[in-house]
Amino acid sequence: MTARIPVILVDDHSVVREGLRAVLDEEDDLDVIADFANARDAIAAVAALRPRVAVLDLKMPASDPVDNIRGLRAAWPPLEILVFTSFAEDSLVRDVLAAGATGYLLKDALSSDLVAAVRQVADGVPWLHSTVQRQLVARLRVPGDDGGALTARELSVLQLIAQGLSNKAIARELSLTEGTVKGYVSQILQKMGISDRTQAAMIAVRKGLVKP
Repeated sequence: MTARIPVILVDDHSVVREGLRAVLDEEDDLDVIADFANARDAIAAVAALRPRVAVLDLKMPASDPVDNIRGLRAAWPPLEILVFTSFAEDSLVRDVLAAGATGYLLKDALSSDLVAAVRQVADGVPWLHSTVQRQLVARLRVPGDDGGALTARELSVLQLIAQGLSNKAIARELSLTEGTVKGYVSQILQKMGISDRTQAAMIAVRKGLVKP
């Protein structure tokens, strides 16, 4: 029997935590082991609980989202963080991804998207809401480059390149063939006007698309 993925919830609204728990606990492979009304208490408890995923609200009273993410990851480094929020400001998205969040999901998402996001983030694979994807893709336009912006799939490949994954590893993460990944890498380099994947990774980190 496959081990269940331990999840904690951090949101100052009890009705949101109850709703999240109801959705996630319906899944055989997910297990909500604790919930918190503030990040301070979650940070204090996370090392003892050892969850794999934290579903974290961004804007809570007397709380800085970037500090919350850094605090959780410092207290329990194996933790993957799925931001679950109503806000998708470009600067906020960039800051929380750079701070160490693996996923970003808006609260208008379907329950099925929430479940899929938790599973994917648990494996360390980025999950971005479609609205957030469009924002990040738009930020990757290279001035003077007629190739246009990266597609959502190319963005996913770029994020994994920046994490140091080989083409073979990226293919495994995204359920693609290695040849398909090579094609995506070539398209990414061409659109960004650069010659190698190291440059692509540096640009992705600089633009806040992945954590350094």
